[in-house]
Amino acid sequence: MSIANKRLLKEWKTVQNEAYPGIEFFPTDSMLEWNVDLVIDNPLYPDVYRLGFKMGKGYPLESPSVQFVAGDERPIPMHPHVYSNGHICLDLLGDNWTPVHSVASVSVSIQSMLCQNKVAERPPDDAQYSKNAPRDPKKSLFEYHDDSV
Repeated sequence: MSIANKRLLKEWKTVQNEAYPGIEFFPTDSMLEWNVDLVIDNPLYPDVYRLGFKMGKGYPLESPSVQFVAGDERPIPMHPHVYSNGHICLDLLGDNWTPVHSVASVSVSIQSMLCQNKVAERPPDDAQYSKNAPRDPKKSLFEYHDDSV
């Protein structure tokens, strides 16, 4: 069993035994892909939002690919760090990733980011970015320039 799979099995056991209010975890059969549903305690976000996690074989040394996934009743949330294609501009998913992070800690961070938000808007470069962005958000070079939202 790979290091990534061992780690993800451990993470799965943790999320089954600990409470994460407003967060539900759904790993796939491969364990390298998880869906996470978020409920946000903020009137700007009345829906349930889904995150898609894809972990590579280098996980947890390498960060997962994480983005919001739209569905029938799951829109992409409006936030200054969330693009309309679901990509999330968050340094935790890039330069500030460390192996101490987990699917749960990233989910809690994103939930917290949405809970604290006060403006329902997209990033200023949303149209251009979403049109030209790579499919995998890890292949994007984000500039982390606004920590106030």
